[in-house]
Amino acid sequence: MPAFRVFSAAIAVVLILVSSAVAQDDSPKQNSDEDARYTRRANHDPNGIGKFYMGREIAHVMGFTGARWLERTEREEEERLTLLVRSLKLKPGLTVADIGAGSGVISMLMADQILPDGKVMAVDIQQEMLDRLAANCKKRGVTNVVPVKGKVKSPNLKPGSVDLIILVDVYHEFEFPYEMTLEMSKSLKPGGRIAWVEYRKEDITVPIKLVHKMSEAQVKREASQDGLGLKFVETIGVLPRQHIVIFEKAQDNSDR
Repeated sequence: MPAFRVFSAAIAVVLILVSSAVAQDDSPKQNSDEDARYTRRANHDPNGIGKFYMGREIAHVMGFTGARWLERTEREEEERLTLLVRSLKLKPGLTVADIGAGSGVISMLMADQILPDGKVMAVDIQQEMLDRLAANCKKRGVTNVVPVKGKVKSPNLKPGSVDLIILVDVYHEFEFPYEMTLEMSKSLKPGGRIAWVEYRKEDITVPIKLVHKMSEAQVKREASQDGLGLKFVETIGVLPRQHIVIFEKAQDNSDR
């Protein structure tokens, strides 16, 4: 056999062996340009991004095309949004941040509960969502909702400016959950609260894709880490499909 054919055959065998090894290796990989808190896996849930945090796969962000789903008329019956807002015990004058506000459904529900001096900081990373939110508020005459363009690592809120942060079915999509939680904590006033509202992973009857659910234990695990300055307060279990997990910023916590 000519030498170049032998060489070509040898290269082909090596490529086959390498490809096979890559395909079979599903061990967690550390991405060199990411924090050591995160790992990546080649084989993962197609509804996730392949990036894992504390054993949980991060879900794909719901795009602007999902705005109509957020505004569906059935949502009140399925998620009891009015009851959710009531459970937050809002008071006039509060500054509330709705992180992942989408087209503003929940922001507008909270807005009239904190009048006359309160305001809702409606944060989203998609400008199209914020534009739709602004249009919805204008249509309904809501004047105390402020659109805020967030970033993947920060909600872009001033330190010590917020009384309550609410995260409705969005935290599990954060690409950098630790960094976002740290920045959210910094934005809270001492004694301020963060409410994680997530579809219950413990309940197999909840009709939501698995990677878009979170267990109460996982929320607590992630929010209780050292350095975040948060402490668990309570879990409110009044909703049909979600739990409301409340954490509070320690009174003596100082922003770094």
